[in-house]
Amino acid sequence: MRKSTIWLISGAMLLIAALLLIFYNLREDRQGAEYSEQIVQQLKKTLPEPESNDFPEFPTEDLFSRYETPTEPLFRTEDGEFLAIINIPDLGIELPVQSEWSYPALKISPCRYKGSILTGDLILAAHNYQSHFGRIQELNTGAEILLTDGNGEVHHYEVVQTEIIPGQDVEAMEFGSAENWDLTLFTCTLSGQSRVTVRAVEKTI
Repeated sequence: MRKSTIWLISGAMLLIAALLLIFYNLREDRQGAEYSEQIVQQLKKTLPEPESNDFPEFPTEDLFSRYETPTEPLFRTEDGEFLAIINIPDLGIELPVQSEWSYPALKISPCRYKGSILTGDLILAAHNYQSHFGRIQELNTGAEILLTDGNGEVHHYEVVQTEIIPGQDVEAMEFGSAENWDLTLFTCTLSGQSRVTVRAVEKTI
């Protein structure tokens, strides 16, 4: 067999492998989007009804109990525990955020990597699916990010910075150039060697 024929066959095989990889990634993206949409609808059904505007009755419980450290409100469903629903209007995405992260969980939806809404140091990770965090590098300074927690409270954040961080630089991911980020979103680049990282601060509405 001539070398030219061998090169032709090898090239064709590489092309087929590349196409199969693309189709696999597209299928994973679509499945993640479909599952996330189903979960969001389930979580919305569990949100508490809006409070009445009527004047509340004087509480009869021990007043000191109201000053205990608040616990983090979670969505609890048959599919697990979810921290919040994230909405990024500029990207047109609305996704459930799982309370704990794992590699299998990331295929479904964004996950909490570290921190909390309550302590203002929340870090969320997601795959670079187009339906997940694959487009967060498009967010400009001032873009809005909304998190709805298990109590139905909506937390408003404003993007202040986007950066690329080496994949193994954990300290830079957690702190960056300052320690005053209330919310961080990150996902891997297409090469998988770096992380696209979006920093945001909570706004008072």
